[in-house]
Amino acid sequence: MGASVAQTPVRQIVRRTRGQTHGPVTRLMSPSDFGEILKPFVFLDLFDHQGAPFIGGLHPHSGIATLTYIVEGGVTYIDPNNVKGTLSAGGVEWMQAGRGMWHGGGLDNAGRTRGFQLWIALPPELELGPTVSICQGPEDVKEDGPARVLLGNYSAVSSVIASPSPINYLALHLKAGERWRYQPPAGHTVLWVAVASGTVSVPDELLRGDLAAFEPSTEAVEFEARTDAEFVLGSAVPHKYDLVLGSHSVHTTPAALLDAEAHISLIKKRLVLEGRL
Repeated sequence: MGASVAQTPVRQIVRRTRGQTHGPVTRLMSPSDFGEILKPFVFLDLFDHQGAPFIGGLHPHSGIATLTYIVEGGVTYIDPNNVKGTLSAGGVEWMQAGRGMWHGGGLDNAGRTRGFQLWIALPPELELGPTVSICQGPEDVKEDGPARVLLGNYSAVSSVIASPSPINYLALHLKAGERWRYQPPAGHTVLWVAVASGTVSVPDELLRGDLAAFEPSTEAVEFEARTDAEFVLGSAVPHKYDLVLGSHSVHTTPAALLDAEAHISLIKKRLVLEGRL
């Protein structure tokens, strides 16, 4: 008999979903489902809008950070300092809400706009901290091979955005037949992937609109594109705190949520006086 060949262990998918779709937005993750097992990642929206441009109103957040990544098209944004701008395909908007902020935005042009909005729970030392707002054009988002580093570090590339905790968030574009291997950093036992277009094998097949959560470990995952494919991947050290939810907020304790809600109300009063609400 010939010698047996050692098999490379395959990191298993433990849960998968196609989320809940409302109009152009599919909520793939929320704290009541995948967000509890994948925290600090708590919400993930896949948006795909075809139609006329529009501007949305201001709305508040606290205790979380949001990262919006545009795959196709463009969006407008209004940051907490009333600075307005446009984010084009390949660009990133980072909004670390801290104790509380209001922001807004909309779709920039008629036609198709696709992308992801990820919400990340902040640790206690940042959940009542200052607001941070960063907008990066596509030319400012660093790359390593097929990976765009939206947050964290991959290979020799680092995002300029200071991550609130040990997190990697990458955007991938693989051509049909192309392979790519991700080795999480030490301690990054949380791992998930969400597909924006095409089909990718891990070796289970994932299609456009799928989100898959992998078993907790630091084992690598190898991806093979069955067709041209676009997807995002998140890995992190687990968030060890509770998720205490408000209408627009995520905090670690009820006391922190109450503090932030009071702060948001004060900002609202100022915005009303300024005629912005």
